[in-house]
Amino acid sequence: MLFDIDSNSQDVEDHDFLGEFECTLAQLVSARTLHKPLVNKAYTGDNGSILIVTEELSSCKEELDIQFVGKGLENRSWFSSINPFLEFLKSNEDGTFTLVHRTERARSTQNPVWNCFTVPLRSFCSGDYDRNIQVNCKDYKSNGTHKLIGVFHTTVRKLNEGAGPSNTYWLISDERKKKVGNKYKNSGEVMVNRAQVRQVFSFIDYIKGGMEINAFIAIDFTASNGNPQTPQSLHFNNPSAPNQYARAIQAVGEIIEDYDTDKYFPVLGFGARMPPNFDQVSHEFFVNGDSSNPYCYRVQGVLEAYYGCVSRVQLYGPTNFAPIINHVARFANSNQAGDKYFILLILTDGIITDMPQTKEAIVNASSLPLSIIIVGIGAAEFDSMEELDGDVVRLSSNGRYAARDIVQFVPFRDFLKGGGDPHMARLKLAREVLAEVPGQVLSYMKTNNIIPQPPKATNVSLPEVLG
Repeated sequence: MLFDIDSNSQDVEDHDFLGEFECTLAQLVSARTLHKPLVNKAYTGDNGSILIVTEELSSCKEELDIQFVGKGLENRSWFSSINPFLEFLKSNEDGTFTLVHRTERARSTQNPVWNCFTVPLRSFCSGDYDRNIQVNCKDYKSNGTHKLIGVFHTTVRKLNEGAGPSNTYWLISDERKKKVGNKYKNSGEVMVNRAQVRQVFSFIDYIKGGMEINAFIAIDFTASNGNPQTPQSLHFNNPSAPNQYARAIQAVGEIIEDYDTDKYFPVLGFGARMPPNFDQVSHEFFVNGDSSNPYCYRVQGVLEAYYGCVSRVQLYGPTNFAPIINHVARFANSNQAGDKYFILLILTDGIITDMPQTKEAIVNASSLPLSIIIVGIGAAEFDSMEELDGDVVRLSSNGRYAARDIVQFVPFRDFLKGGGDPHMARLKLAREVLAEVPGQVLSYMKTNNIIPQPPKATNVSLPEVLG
């Protein structure tokens, strides 16, 4: 499917559908080059076509981090300035070129400094350091008729030499050369400002190297969930039909359990009055009631502790997230070497009452080895959770922005609709819940220049989460 992207929205329905084309992988491999019309049933006219060029990529695990600057780019317009950008095209086996990267446009300048960018060598040059790379420098036009300023050719091997005379390139325009003749020298210069090829590691590389993942589970025991004695409550205990919290613990817990190193979960609760006097609200208590050993073994242990806690505490409020986040962040703060990573799973029914403090806690934790997954229970509106998710607008607090996105929000009700195949619903839930965790782990490791240890056998040990 091909869409015209009009905004930063992750929902394809917010963008214009241009058309689609369907084929098998075998067709792509056998054809090598496939040129087919796009189909759009809502529009019977010409929808354009799609050209697909296939090539087997190497298992190269390297990326190129590079920045370019320009000097004296030629402006052939008498009435406007130029907005130059660069296009990078790798050569194919048949002599054609494929676009593999495009920079942003520099505004109104003949001496641009383009932003540094990072590209995987698998796609940039098919892992071949000596493959010909054609670079086009163009003047951006809003109607799409970008004007070519000039062209140069290079290789990744040469680019990796970094700044210097060997990476200073003349932009050559064949059109200008024909028109000007022997007087033509070039249409400006483009230079490498800095370049580095570095190894790229996968999430699996860190797991194989012995990185432990420790998962915490936090459960909302606020009064907004309803009286547990009534069937309308999200905490109602009906043995024949588990409530939504129990179903979410079962479904999401089984997913997290696969990631957790030792299968022991510290389970925290918040928003309840505690026995025996019920005169004080706690926003950070152990669900199994044992402060000396808050661990629950596997999902079944979590469920048993949850049911016991519902019958023992008094639901109250308000809904404060910050104490729980700060609690887990303390352990993450003490384990920043890359040998441990933490996941906090929060199950909640609604509106956060300490939003400023929660945002501050997340921003503070965003530089730590921590990911937060929030699962919304029930039918409430979860607009504040979407804000914390930070996929569209980067989360900030008191003028400080999150170092990285560490929050993923998932409304559990989306997986209860329609009564479809339970197995497929679980797979979809697994994908949504853990979609961002591997990338968040890698972003932490990359930011802190932590490389994985050599593969070794996993030593299972009880994580020290007390303190």
